[in-house]
Amino acid sequence: MSNLSTELREGTKKAHTMAENMGFVRCFLRGVVEKQSYRKLVANFYYAYAAMEEELERHKDHPVVSTVYFPELHRKASLESDLAYYYGSNWRDQITMTPGGQAYVNRIREVGNTQPELLVSHSYTRYIGDLSGGQILKGIAQRAMNLNDGEGTAFYEFPDIADEKAFKATYRESMDAAPVDDAMIAAIVEEANDAFGMNMEMFKELEGNLIKAIGQMLFNSLTSRKRRGSTELATAE
Repeated sequence: MSNLSTELREGTKKAHTMAENMGFVRCFLRGVVEKQSYRKLVANFYYAYAAMEEELERHKDHPVVSTVYFPELHRKASLESDLAYYYGSNWRDQITMTPGGQAYVNRIREVGNTQPELLVSHSYTRYIGDLSGGQILKGIAQRAMNLNDGEGTAFYEFPDIADEKAFKATYRESMDAAPVDDAMIAAIVEEANDAFGMNMEMFKELEGNLIKAIGQMLFNSLTSRKRRGSTELATAE
Protein backbone atom coordinates (compact mmCIF):
# COMPACT_ATOMS: atom_id res chain seq x y z
CA MET A 1 0.00 0.00 0.00
CA SER A 2 1.16 3.54 -0.78
CA ASN A 3 0.36 6.84 0.92
CA LEU A 4 -0.72 8.40 -2.38
CA SER A 5 -4.06 9.71 -1.10
CA THR A 6 -2.43 11.42 1.89
CA GLU A 7 0.31 12.91 -0.27
CA LEU A 8 -2.30 14.26 -2.68
CA ARG A 9 -4.41 15.77 0.08
CA GLU A 10 -1.47 17.39 1.84
CA GLY A 11 0.39 18.32 -1.33
CA THR A 12 -2.53 20.21 -2.87
CA LYS A 13 -3.76 22.16 0.18
CA LYS A 14 -2.14 25.40 -0.92
CA ALA A 15 -3.48 25.10 -4.48
CA HIS A 16 -6.92 24.29 -3.11
CA THR A 17 -6.93 27.43 -0.98
CA MET A 18 -5.71 29.52 -3.91
CA ALA A 19 -8.51 28.14 -6.12
CA GLU A 20 -11.14 28.99 -3.54
CA ASN A 21 -9.84 32.56 -3.32
CA MET A 22 -10.35 33.19 -7.03
CA GLY A 23 -12.84 36.03 -7.48
CA PHE A 24 -15.38 33.91 -9.35
CA VAL A 25 -15.32 31.22 -6.66
CA ARG A 26 -15.38 33.72 -3.79
CA CYS A 27 -18.49 35.31 -5.25
CA PHE A 28 -20.07 31.89 -5.77
CA LEU A 29 -19.43 30.86 -2.16
CA ARG A 30 -21.04 34.11 -1.02
CA GLY A 31 -24.16 33.39 -3.02
CA VAL A 32 -23.51 35.58 -6.05
CA VAL A 33 -23.91 33.44 -9.16
CA GLU A 34 -24.51 35.03 -12.55
CA LYS A 35 -26.21 32.63 -14.94
CA GLN A 36 -24.34 33.59 -18.13
CA SER A 37 -20.97 33.07 -16.47
CA TYR A 38 -22.10 29.88 -14.78
CA ARG A 39 -23.34 28.26 -17.97
CA LYS A 40 -20.01 29.03 -19.66
CA LEU A 41 -18.30 27.23 -16.79
CA VAL A 42 -20.61 24.25 -17.29
CA ALA A 43 -19.66 24.21 -20.97
CA ASN A 44 -15.95 24.21 -20.13
CA PHE A 45 -16.51 21.42 -17.63
CA TYR A 46 -18.36 19.42 -20.27
CA TYR A 47 -15.36 19.41 -22.57
CA ALA A 48 -12.92 18.71 -19.74
CA TYR A 49 -14.91 15.85 -18.23
CA ALA A 50 -15.63 14.34 -21.63
CA ALA A 51 -11.91 14.27 -22.36
CA MET A 52 -10.99 12.94 -18.92
CA GLU A 53 -13.61 10.22 -18.96
CA GLU A 54 -12.66 9.09 -22.44
CA GLU A 55 -9.04 8.80 -21.32
CA LEU A 56 -9.98 6.97 -18.11
CA GLU A 57 -12.06 4.55 -20.17
CA ARG A 58 -9.23 4.05 -22.65
CA HIS A 59 -6.76 3.29 -19.86
CA LYS A 60 -9.07 1.50 -17.42
CA ASP A 61 -6.83 -1.59 -17.46
CA HIS A 62 -3.69 0.40 -16.73
CA PRO A 63 -2.28 -0.78 -13.35
CA VAL A 64 -2.41 2.73 -11.85
CA VAL A 65 -5.41 4.23 -13.64
CA SER A 66 -7.54 1.17 -12.85
CA THR A 67 -7.45 2.08 -9.14
CA VAL A 68 -9.46 5.28 -9.78
CA TYR A 69 -11.71 3.92 -12.52
CA PHE A 70 -15.23 4.33 -11.11
CA PRO A 71 -17.81 4.90 -13.88
CA GLU A 72 -20.40 5.89 -11.27
CA LEU A 73 -18.44 9.13 -10.88
CA HIS A 74 -18.66 10.12 -14.54
CA ARG A 75 -20.16 13.56 -15.13
CA LYS A 76 -20.47 13.83 -18.92
CA ALA A 77 -24.13 12.79 -19.08
CA SER A 78 -25.13 15.03 -16.16
CA LEU A 79 -23.36 17.98 -17.77
CA GLU A 80 -25.22 17.32 -21.01
CA SER A 81 -28.47 17.52 -19.05
CA ASP A 82 -27.45 20.82 -17.48
CA LEU A 83 -26.35 22.28 -20.81
CA ALA A 84 -29.74 21.39 -22.29
CA TYR A 85 -31.35 23.28 -19.41
CA TYR A 86 -29.20 26.41 -19.78
CA TYR A 87 -28.89 26.55 -23.58
CA GLY A 88 -31.84 24.55 -24.90
CA SER A 89 -32.01 21.43 -27.04
CA ASN A 90 -29.51 22.78 -29.58
CA TRP A 91 -26.85 23.39 -26.93
CA ARG A 92 -24.18 21.56 -28.94
CA ASP A 93 -24.36 24.29 -31.58
CA GLN A 94 -23.98 27.08 -29.02
CA ILE A 95 -21.19 26.12 -26.65
CA THR A 96 -17.49 26.70 -27.15
CA MET A 97 -14.41 26.31 -24.99
CA THR A 98 -12.58 29.26 -23.57
CA PRO A 99 -8.78 29.31 -24.10
CA GLY A 100 -8.33 28.07 -20.54
CA GLY A 101 -10.78 25.24 -21.14
CA GLN A 102 -8.94 24.29 -24.32
CA ALA A 103 -5.60 24.22 -22.48
CA TYR A 104 -7.13 21.96 -19.81
CA VAL A 105 -8.48 19.52 -22.41
CA ASN A 106 -5.19 19.55 -24.30
CA ARG A 107 -3.29 18.63 -21.15
CA ILE A 108 -5.67 15.76 -20.34
CA ARG A 109 -5.20 14.38 -23.86
CA GLU A 110 -1.42 14.78 -23.61
CA VAL A 111 -1.34 12.90 -20.32
CA GLY A 112 -3.52 10.14 -21.75
CA ASN A 113 -1.12 9.72 -24.66
CA THR A 114 2.18 9.98 -22.80
CA GLN A 115 1.79 9.39 -19.03
CA PRO A 116 -1.57 7.72 -18.30
CA GLU A 117 -0.77 7.34 -14.61
CA LEU A 118 -1.12 11.12 -14.26
CA LEU A 119 -4.82 10.77 -15.05
CA VAL A 120 -5.09 9.93 -11.35
CA SER A 121 -4.25 13.58 -10.64
CA HIS A 122 -7.11 14.87 -12.77
CA SER A 123 -9.58 12.31 -11.46
CA TYR A 124 -8.75 13.14 -7.86
CA THR A 125 -8.80 16.91 -8.39
CA ARG A 126 -12.23 16.93 -10.00
CA TYR A 127 -14.18 14.03 -8.52
CA ILE A 128 -13.18 14.34 -4.86
CA GLY A 129 -14.08 18.01 -5.04
CA ASP A 130 -17.39 17.19 -6.70
CA LEU A 131 -18.26 14.74 -3.94
CA SER A 132 -17.26 17.23 -1.24
CA GLY A 133 -17.63 20.92 -1.89
CA GLY A 134 -19.80 20.27 -4.91
CA GLN A 135 -22.69 19.52 -2.62
CA ILE A 136 -22.27 22.91 -0.96
CA LEU A 137 -22.14 24.60 -4.35
CA LYS A 138 -25.34 22.90 -5.49
CA GLY A 139 -27.37 24.52 -2.75
CA ILE A 140 -25.77 27.90 -3.40
CA ALA A 141 -26.49 27.66 -7.13
CA GLN A 142 -30.12 26.74 -6.54
CA ARG A 143 -30.70 29.69 -4.22
CA ALA A 144 -28.72 32.21 -6.24
CA MET A 145 -30.30 31.37 -9.59
CA ASN A 146 -33.77 30.50 -8.25
CA LEU A 147 -33.56 26.96 -9.56
CA ASN A 148 -36.09 24.30 -8.70
CA ASP A 149 -34.67 21.02 -7.47
CA GLY A 150 -33.33 19.04 -10.41
CA GLU A 151 -33.07 22.06 -12.73
CA GLY A 152 -29.58 22.82 -13.99
CA THR A 153 -27.77 21.05 -11.15
CA ALA A 154 -27.51 17.46 -12.39
CA PHE A 155 -23.73 17.91 -12.30
CA TYR A 156 -23.85 17.72 -8.51
CA GLU A 157 -26.01 14.60 -8.37
CA PHE A 158 -24.51 11.10 -7.96
CA PRO A 159 -27.52 8.77 -8.14
CA ASP A 160 -25.37 5.64 -8.14
CA ILE A 161 -23.51 6.59 -4.94
CA ALA A 162 -25.59 6.11 -1.81
CA ASP A 163 -23.06 7.36 0.75
CA GLU A 164 -20.66 9.94 -0.62
CA LYS A 165 -18.44 10.08 2.46
CA ALA A 166 -18.03 6.29 2.46
CA PHE A 167 -17.36 6.33 -1.28
CA LYS A 168 -14.57 8.88 -0.85
CA ALA A 169 -12.96 6.54 1.69
CA THR A 170 -13.25 3.65 -0.78
CA TYR A 171 -11.77 5.80 -3.54
CA ARG A 172 -8.78 6.73 -1.40
CA GLU A 173 -8.21 3.13 -0.29
CA SER A 174 -8.27 1.96 -3.89
CA MET A 175 -5.88 4.76 -4.90
CA ASP A 176 -3.48 3.72 -2.15
CA ALA A 177 -3.36 0.23 -3.65
CA ALA A 178 -1.85 1.63 -6.87
CA PRO A 179 1.64 0.30 -7.69
CA VAL A 180 3.48 3.62 -7.41
CA ASP A 181 6.91 4.57 -6.11
CA ASP A 182 7.95 7.83 -4.50
CA ALA A 183 8.93 9.41 -7.81
CA MET A 184 5.56 8.62 -9.35
CA ILE A 185 3.72 9.91 -6.29
CA ALA A 186 5.63 13.19 -6.57
CA ALA A 187 4.74 13.44 -10.28
CA ILE A 188 1.06 12.76 -9.54
CA VAL A 189 0.99 15.45 -6.84
CA GLU A 190 2.70 17.94 -9.16
CA GLU A 191 0.16 17.22 -11.90
CA ALA A 192 -2.70 17.66 -9.44
CA ASN A 193 -1.38 21.10 -8.53
CA ASP A 194 -1.15 21.91 -12.24
CA ALA A 195 -4.76 20.75 -12.63
CA PHE A 196 -5.82 23.18 -9.91
CA GLY A 197 -3.95 25.88 -11.82
CA MET A 198 -5.83 25.08 -15.03
CA ASN A 199 -9.13 25.21 -13.17
CA MET A 200 -8.13 28.59 -11.74
CA GLU A 201 -7.44 29.89 -15.23
CA MET A 202 -10.97 28.91 -16.29
CA PHE A 203 -12.41 30.72 -13.27
CA LYS A 204 -10.35 33.82 -14.03
CA GLU A 205 -11.68 33.92 -17.60
CA LEU A 206 -15.22 34.17 -16.24
CA GLU A 207 -14.55 37.06 -13.89
CA GLY A 208 -14.98 39.68 -16.63
CA ASN A 209 -18.54 38.56 -17.38
CA LEU A 210 -19.33 38.42 -13.68
CA ILE A 211 -18.00 41.94 -13.05
CA LYS A 212 -20.01 43.24 -15.99
CA ALA A 213 -23.14 41.70 -14.49
CA ILE A 214 -22.74 42.71 -10.83
CA GLY A 215 -20.45 45.75 -11.03
CA GLN A 216 -16.82 46.30 -10.07
CA MET A 217 -17.60 47.72 -6.62
CA LEU A 218 -19.70 44.76 -5.53
CA PHE A 219 -17.14 42.33 -6.95
CA ASN A 220 -14.36 44.06 -5.00
CA SER A 221 -16.35 43.99 -1.76
CA LEU A 222 -17.08 40.29 -2.15
CA THR A 223 -13.47 39.35 -2.87
CA SER A 224 -11.53 41.79 -0.70
CA ARG A 225 -10.46 39.42 2.06
CA LYS A 226 -8.95 35.98 1.59
CA ARG A 227 -10.48 33.13 3.51
CA ARG A 228 -10.19 29.40 3.89
CA GLY A 229 -13.03 28.04 1.79
CA SER A 230 -15.69 25.71 3.11
CA THR A 231 -15.24 23.26 0.27
CA GLU A 232 -11.63 22.72 1.32
CA LEU A 233 -12.84 21.64 4.73
CA ALA A 234 -15.37 19.29 3.16
CA THR A 235 -12.74 17.67 0.94
CA ALA A 236 -10.74 16.65 3.99
CA GLU A 237 -13.60 14.51 5.30
